[in-house]
Amino acid sequence: MIERGCEAYLATISLPEAVGEAKVRDIRVVREFPDVFQSLQGLPPSRSDPFTIELESGTAPISRAPYRMAPAEMAELKKQLEELLSKGFIRPSTSPWGAPVLFVKKKDGSFQLCVDYRGLNRVTVKNRYPLPRIDELLDQLRGATWFSKIDLASGYHQIPIEEVDIRKTAFRSRYGHYEFVVMPFGLTNAPAAFMRLMNSVFQEYLDEFVIIFIDDILVFSKSLEEHEVHLRVVLAKLREQKLFAKLSKCNFWQRDDRLLIVMKESAP
Repeated sequence: MIERGCEAYLATISLPEAVGEAKVRDIRVVREFPDVFQSLQGLPPSRSDPFTIELESGTAPISRAPYRMAPAEMAELKKQLEELLSKGFIRPSTSPWGAPVLFVKKKDGSFQLCVDYRGLNRVTVKNRYPLPRIDELLDQLRGATWFSKIDLASGYHQIPIEEVDIRKTAFRSRYGHYEFVVMPFGLTNAPAAFMRLMNSVFQEYLDEFVIIFIDDILVFSKSLEEHEVHLRVVLAKLREQKLFAKLSKCNFWQRDDRLLIVMKESAP
């Protein structure tokens, strides 16, 4: 979580063209893995390393009143809560914890439901698992001429939470008190936990033909023939681990050397 007055670097991996309206069946190699691009409809499988929330010694539960919302936001809140409930991502809660919720407008004009976990984050023992240096990621791409970027669908929601820690994710709203069963956005250790999962999944391929930045997977190769092999290996690994990607945010078979690793300094 970025604190006021601190410097931070936000990074995304982007390619010049998006998949857009392309269909899985239209894309070489990708057509062999339609199941990898299914939308998330339910809980993720049990994983060997579920998300945990370790608290500082002596911490008492923190609960705050819900934020006021406009009528349009209330309608959107009800809709999104129903969707999260239907997928099993949240469940009704009786936890003494309770964070307020708010909406953040996304680039496409839609609204992202966010839980204000600042209170919980302040008393959480920080996971110091390292995120990669952008300059080191760039070094790995030297000599590569073919690229594909795979973006996981609601990546955080693909990691279950340890049962004893679920109650700590509770949030309060006009429509009730709920808690997350899967890892939500906004928790201080979520990026590190996801990075750890992705590194463990792709450990044998890291820096050979795969680089990872949280939920972005970049496959890079020196020839078309190599890229076909590499892309098939990565998609097969996603299938094996039951990790799902969002086709509209993926880019495949790119040759443009304008591949960008965008670094943006942020000082909120």
